[in-house]
Amino acid sequence: MGLSERDAAILDLERAAWTLPGRKEALVKERLGLSATTYYKALATLLDDPEALAHDPLVVRRLRRVRDQRRRARYEGRSADGPGR
Repeated sequence: MGLSERDAAILDLERAAWTLPGRKEALVKERLGLSATTYYKALATLLDDPEALAHDPLVVRRLRRVRDQRRRARYEGRSADGPGR
């Protein structure tokens, strides 16, 4: 079936956001018309979608790693940013 246009745009923005000027939340609102909360909920859902992985495997795998590191850190009772933080 493939990704919806919105879902593809979310992944595309996530791939390019660090190279664009301005705050990410402002870019999300301006380009996608979504609140930050809606954006991050949709992004979290996309990480488990095989179609998203097919669309942009590098972004999806990178975000899965970050998510897993944060989960592991919470489970182990420490900050995901590293020791001493």
